[in-house]
Amino acid sequence: MWPISAIIAATLLARTVVGQSPSDSHFADTNLDSTSNRGPVTIPSPRCKAFPGDSSWPSVSDWSSLNRTLGGVLLNPLPPASVCYLTSENFNTTSCNFLFNGASQSTFWFDDPLTVQGTWPQGLTCPLVRSPPANATCTRGGYPVYVVNATEPKHVQAAVNFARKHNVRVIIKNTGHDFLARNVGAGSLGIWTHNLKGFEFRQVYKQPGGGYRGPAAWVGAGLQVYEAFRHALAHNITLPAASCLTIGSYGGWISGGGHSPLSSKHGLGVDQVLELKVVTADGKYVTANPTKNQDLFFALRGGGGSTYGVITSAIVKAHPAINLTIASFSFNLGNTPSNSPSADPTITNGTAFWRGFNAVFAFGIPIVDAGGYLWTNGLPSGAGFAMQVQVQMPGLSPAEALAFTKPLVEELNILGIPVANITVRSQLYSSQSSTGAGGAPGAGGYFASRLFPRAAYVDPVLFSKAMNASRALVEAGYTFHGLNMAPTLRVAGYPYPAGVNPVWRDSVMHADIFGFSKLNLATATDEQVVAAQLALTELMEPLKETTPGGGSYLNEGDPHEPDWQQSFYGDNYAKLVKVKKSRDPWGVFWAPTTPGSEDWKVEGEGGLLWRQNGRLCRT
Repeated sequence: MWPISAIIAATLLARTVVGQSPSDSHFADTNLDSTSNRGPVTIPSPRCKAFPGDSSWPSVSDWSSLNRTLGGVLLNPLPPASVCYLTSENFNTTSCNFLFNGASQSTFWFDDPLTVQGTWPQGLTCPLVRSPPANATCTRGGYPVYVVNATEPKHVQAAVNFARKHNVRVIIKNTGHDFLARNVGAGSLGIWTHNLKGFEFRQVYKQPGGGYRGPAAWVGAGLQVYEAFRHALAHNITLPAASCLTIGSYGGWISGGGHSPLSSKHGLGVDQVLELKVVTADGKYVTANPTKNQDLFFALRGGGGSTYGVITSAIVKAHPAINLTIASFSFNLGNTPSNSPSADPTITNGTAFWRGFNAVFAFGIPIVDAGGYLWTNGLPSGAGFAMQVQVQMPGLSPAEALAFTKPLVEELNILGIPVANITVRSQLYSSQSSTGAGGAPGAGGYFASRLFPRAAYVDPVLFSKAMNASRALVEAGYTFHGLNMAPTLRVAGYPYPAGVNPVWRDSVMHADIFGFSKLNLATATDEQVVAAQLALTELMEPLKETTPGGGSYLNEGDPHEPDWQQSFYGDNYAKLVKVKKSRDPWGVFWAPTTPGSEDWKVEGEGGLLWRQNGRLCRT
């Protein structure tokens, strides 16, 4: 017997989803502003959101009425791992075995209405354990109580109106990819956008306002990268998207900014968006573009997700098909990592290694100026350190990519790092293949990020200090994951401005710093997690001092980032808060570290900004 959530997922996938019958309406410049499902617009007075067990929590008949309004798409799912617990109402050995032996070879985890990829923010109240103790319990924790399987905009409207009327917390989830706990929340109603899978291609699309005329695609918010790539291949086009192929690009990715290997050539994810369809906090279904609802069009392109409204679909630019050619190599200090080819050079000279580390990052400037993308990992490995490098060049042949990389290789050789084993692969960007399968979620990890402005690179003193600060993080046991790109306004093209942090436009590297290997969140105490995150926050200070004018990527940032308003949103923050308060005076939408989120907090979590297993209350 399959787990109940697997049966639900299979049933949902068989249903009609948005865009099954493409029509001109997807591209038409119509003023939707639908109010047919609009509810009352009074502002609730309670300090806290209604919570299960409260007298204010909607009754069973209220939920039944909502389900009738929705046409039967309201779910009350249990966490998938509940089938492994003897104390659970749906304990089932066969179903539990499937989670360990079959689920990861399917789309099960991404097709589940509750599952998120990092479960620590949920509270770890129902971890996947093959044989938990007989008295172990599985509780809902930070997962929503009910979930609306939205397959068309009216489902989202009904959910929003119900939540506003009954003062119920709302969370928005697609595939579960999120680092900052914006897709979980205790005592909430979930809006699940995963099954908004529509797609339609238009060879010539003229954007309202006249700023863009050319190929475009209408995409549902639930479309995952690998699905979008299949459509792109069929139409011989390129749709810049997230690097992880199971992410849903047209919701959280674009509302956070969205970077890709094509960022130096075509800009950020926000720069692809020509129009959005959105359900707002008052229950309206509206069009946002350069001539209609311009405030939403600005805010939803990089100004934070899960706070202004629910994106149901978008119209995005469709670029010509392009090859992505990647030249890869590694070098190591003091050991040969088990996950590296044996031909990778291993050196014993630490000075040479760290000079090579600096040389790789310095080469990021010619790469991004040529429209490329430098992917790197500097990390502890065994008794030493490893440097993993990918020079990713859109539009170049393998021979051209090797020739482009040659100056860097020659410099490394001069430094005493005999790089010779360079692997080159090339394929159509959109031909990256995936079945959509994915492994079971883990507890997650803790992290921080930093955007390096060009000035920190071209000033030799600042660059040297920034590299020393980066080295210190690696020597302290963290992975320094550098992604060099230059998503300038010139490559972004029309339309702009967008709500994304303006710092991005002058940045030449986005660096993620991961502490995944330093602490196991599944077994650590809350105190240990807080201490570890705050230790990383403190270690980031030297890096910030040597990258003045920089910021942090809000989709991959430190949840305890000091002055996160400036770091994540830059000089756009005040304007974004104004949009938030104007569009959602009720506080229907809330997520941590989003504009205006200071007005609310999750109680009972000891100040843990990314733990959502508690009641949401006004501050």
